[in-house]
Amino acid sequence: MAMNMDQLGRRGNPWRLAVWGAAVCLLLLPLVAMQFTRDVNWTGSDFALFGTMLLIACGMYELGAWISGNTAYRAAMGLAVVGGFFLVWVHMAVGIIGNDTNRENLMFAGVLAVGIIGALVARFRPGGMARAAAAMAIAKTLACLVAVFMFAADHEKGPIALLSTILVLVWSVSAVLFRLAARQEAARPQ
Repeated sequence: MAMNMDQLGRRGNPWRLAVWGAAVCLLLLPLVAMQFTRDVNWTGSDFALFGTMLLIACGMYELGAWISGNTAYRAAMGLAVVGGFFLVWVHMAVGIIGNDTNRENLMFAGVLAVGIIGALVARFRPGGMARAAAAMAIAKTLACLVAVFMFAADHEKGPIALLSTILVLVWSVSAVLFRLAARQEAARPQ
């Protein structure tokens, strides 16, 4: 039985189709690029890894959409997930400090650990999620400072600072949106 858009909207989050559709397009993008250039040469394991990353990211967004129907909460969860996905993608593709095999890059995994542990401790409630996202922004700032002043070569400092600034902004906006969702939840009559 086919569902029309009204039924999809009534059943839940109308952004679901866009999120999963974007994931499929991202997964197919290297396959299309391989048809036109030799610079992109993915193996089956590359596609499997990227597909797994997309599945986890979309699953996390789905979890956020399932936990709350609040638009601010969903937007905050979406931003936090995109930030985490981007950090992992960059790290796995080229590495942040040097190449992807430099163990100094593991401190950036600590940023994700802060977010995951914070979300679990908060039990995904919006107030706690706001603190977790803010903690991720702070952890990313600290990791950037350590990377730039202790480990990075001169030619790496600009890209590290730019990447870090973007992610700090993403997680800061996410924290603000989670805080807004917490206020809206507190203001809702019981």
